[in-house]
Amino acid sequence: MSYTALYRKFRPAAFEDVKGQEHIVTTLKNQIKAERTSHAYLFCGTRGTGKTTVAKIFAKAVNCEDPKEGSPCGECAICRAISAGASMNVIEIDAASNNGVDSIREIVDEVTYSPAEGKYKVYIIDEVHMLSIGAFNALLKTLEEPPSYVIFILATTEVHKIPITIMSRCQRYDFKRITIDTISGRLKELMDKEQVQIEEKALRYIAKAADGSMRDALSLLDQCIAFHFEQELTYDKVLDVLGAVDTEVFSRLLRIVLRANVTGAISLLEEIVIQGRELAQFVSDFTWYLRNLLLVKTADGIEDVIDVSTENLARLKEEAQMAENDVIMRYIRVMSELSGQIRYASQKRIMVEIALIKLCRPGMETDVQSLTDRIRQIEEKIENGIQVTAVPAPARENAGDGSTASGPAVMAELPKAVPEDVKAAVGKWSAIVGEAAMPMKAYLKTAYPSLGGDGSLLVVVQDGLPSDYFKSAQHKKSLEELIACYTGKEMKVTVQSTEQDRNPRELFPDLTQVISQAIHMEVEELEDIPEELY
Repeated sequence: MSYTALYRKFRPAAFEDVKGQEHIVTTLKNQIKAERTSHAYLFCGTRGTGKTTVAKIFAKAVNCEDPKEGSPCGECAICRAISAGASMNVIEIDAASNNGVDSIREIVDEVTYSPAEGKYKVYIIDEVHMLSIGAFNALLKTLEEPPSYVIFILATTEVHKIPITIMSRCQRYDFKRITIDTISGRLKELMDKEQVQIEEKALRYIAKAADGSMRDALSLLDQCIAFHFEQELTYDKVLDVLGAVDTEVFSRLLRIVLRANVTGAISLLEEIVIQGRELAQFVSDFTWYLRNLLLVKTADGIEDVIDVSTENLARLKEEAQMAENDVIMRYIRVMSELSGQIRYASQKRIMVEIALIKLCRPGMETDVQSLTDRIRQIEEKIENGIQVTAVPAPARENAGDGSTASGPAVMAELPKAVPEDVKAAVGKWSAIVGEAAMPMKAYLKTAYPSLGGDGSLLVVVQDGLPSDYFKSAQHKKSLEELIACYTGKEMKVTVQSTEQDRNPRELFPDLTQVISQAIHMEVEELEDIPEELY
């Protein structure tokens, strides 16, 4: 006899067997007991949450010869015929392959005939969102006023694609994702029946990987049992079959990234690839690990929500003290973006490597959010008394006084605080210069942003043609409008020129250079921290 997959073998046959959808089951049972069933239902929800299963149980219950508390008996001739798929009263239609007007017109013609046995003819239309507009229109009238012996049950995973005219004629039931506890409990119950030994930790991982789908969980469990046939299923064996990575590896990776150790991160990824792990799954699980870390850091009493062991929770609490909230959120953003791209990528490993380098080297990101965050961190260091040295300026030869400067130029003191709008302009300075039209673009390439005494943005330009150009009120206004486009705010801009025989950075700090140097110093500080402190 051929083998039957677990999700088919243990498909619920009565309402009591349905897990995780009590709000729907209770309502339908009460309708059947009170004989107040509707003529049309719309079952919505993600895959594997029980939509088709509940529809079949409902079809049996309304036709059952001896229903018990609104649930089918499962023993009468009608119940057995429906379970075997041999009943003429229950018609299942796959809208994905029968989505035309002709298929729906056949249904409209058939509903005129009363059921040969039982009380109701039940039409279950699966993936109903796949119907064409013409098919929906053909169904409208019959769906609104069907014969008294006809019930329509429409099931879909994409309810937003259903026309409002169809939805308004149905009772809508939303099937929720099934919780990890409910799925793992059901799997444990079934494995006891199958006499399969499996670790609790392995069951919970399968339940988590199923992402709220009972059918997916049973399919994954079936796969693991087949691979390790007649052996006890351990957590490590489940990870091997599913190509997943142990939580301890994520902890190692996080600590390596926090030390800005690019070589260590790439080496760890090499280990994961050699072990044959699935990179898309690795990215998804690491993002989930970072999510748990952020929850531990920002909320109290979160143990029940993150669903991890006591050992892993202690490790998360330790790591939560190593990173700030904004750092963890940046990690989550980078990994989430990667998760959406890697599924269709041909070079998955290269994409993961680039993401890890981004995590270790935040200076690679040039968006406003990243730059303003780095400016804020530098300001905190300055306020705490940590000196930030400027990037040395090139040696000046043949200065106006005839002397030659061979040492680094003196840097003007950086202000204690920089206004938010100036930060935004500094963060987008390269893009602003690149977007400017000629000849402004040429003059801005030799200019740099600084801070005026009144807290306004100070643009330091060379003396001569650049300074003459910006003396024009029209040209200065054009620059202000260009900066406003990138910052989203109207800003006062002061243009300052300096004498050609003086280094302007001695008088006005170059915010872009100071920020770049400070970020470089931060990375060096991280690399100098002894490993035993982590």
